[in-house]
Amino acid sequence: MEQIEKLRAAVAGLRPVRLFGRVSESHGQCVVLAGLEQDARLGDWVALEPARGAPIGGEVVKLEGDAVHVFPNGEPSGLALGDRAELVGPRHLAPDDSWIGRVIDPFGQPLDGRPLAAGARPRPVTAPPPAPARRGRLGQRLDTGMAVFNTFLPLVQGQRIGLFAGSGVGKTMLLGNFARLVEADVVVIGLIGERGRELREFVEDVLGEDGLKRAVIVTATSDQPALTRKRCAEAAMAVAEHFRDQGKHVLLLADSVTRMAEAHREVALARGESASLRGFPPSLSHRIMALAERAGPGADGVGAITAIFTVLVAGSDMEEPVADILRGVLDGHVVMDRAIAERGRFPAVDVLRSVSRSLPRAANPEENARLSEGRRLLGAYDRSEVMIQAGLYEAGSDPLVDRAVAVWPALDAFMGEMAPHGVRGAFAKLAQCLEPPTKG
Repeated sequence: MEQIEKLRAAVAGLRPVRLFGRVSESHGQCVVLAGLEQDARLGDWVALEPARGAPIGGEVVKLEGDAVHVFPNGEPSGLALGDRAELVGPRHLAPDDSWIGRVIDPFGQPLDGRPLAAGARPRPVTAPPPAPARRGRLGQRLDTGMAVFNTFLPLVQGQRIGLFAGSGVGKTMLLGNFARLVEADVVVIGLIGERGRELREFVEDVLGEDGLKRAVIVTATSDQPALTRKRCAEAAMAVAEHFRDQGKHVLLLADSVTRMAEAHREVALARGESASLRGFPPSLSHRIMALAERAGPGADGVGAITAIFTVLVAGSDMEEPVADILRGVLDGHVVMDRAIAERGRFPAVDVLRSVSRSLPRAANPEENARLSEGRRLLGAYDRSEVMIQAGLYEAGSDPLVDRAVAVWPALDAFMGEMAPHGVRGAFAKLAQCLEPPTKG
């Protein structure tokens, strides 16, 4: 039956009529076509056919009178006036269960050298989110395998969090831990604009064979055209929605939204938008929020997408546009700090600057009391750290600071520990860390 459905989908995708236009102008980064103004729609795909060189894909980004503006998905070298251009129409993605364990590009083509079957149901990569009034609620707390996320920053089923980090602070290793350890039926990983050499390292070393067995990796490396990089996050979301609609719990890791935003900026500027949002176009806000809203709990009776979106923040600037937009629509944010990474603690999470909006509901009253006490002690130590390190703090001046100094080494080490005994085991270890060491 499944094979029949796939055959029907393939037949439905055949085009009995093919529409062609001609290149009439090159305008900035766009190629202008004539002859397709009655049929082309914004977002349609066009195949440009240079007289010299290989065909080039492109997307319709602007309609102006009898001119159709196409943003090429690559360098349009060799393209000449009068060259033919075929209108392909909307370019959908057809995920399939057999994609688990595979590495694909944002157009559904395999990157691991093996054939890839298309599914029976093509999906648009820019689908709307589930209806708000019919969405489920956040689910149960998930075991992440890491002490700090099993306690201070819990992750629950259907939650969407942001991971804000600069380069070189351990973000990739943390994503690998999420992919391997978090409870989920399927893991979908979108690697957007990553360095090409890092793909194989991530698959083989960070994710590993066991992690790949339940994962689908959608990737567009940094050398790929802007349209491909822009589509990568949306394609990964479409794959996640395919499994969510089967009733499965999907973990989505999108790395990074910043590179998606940069690719979107290239396309938006080509269609005439102004860079009025601190260098980004106004449409960026909607693009990011629309992507984030597609994650989370599905409608009643289907699964959920638990999503982790990463943002590259230079100099820990949490007010830059991408970070500011994303932080406002998520259910929590995790800030990684370079100073913590430099002193050797991984994951380098700054608990005081991070928040999980699943609390206090995700923990019981006793656990919430321990978390409040832990944050109070961490805050007291943070406020007095300069004096403590300089030897200017005198013991006995403040009982809260005295206790914070006593428990800080154990509490800081706890943040970097794994949690092999689950959530309960992590809270039991936290309770031990909050007790001052006995003098003996």
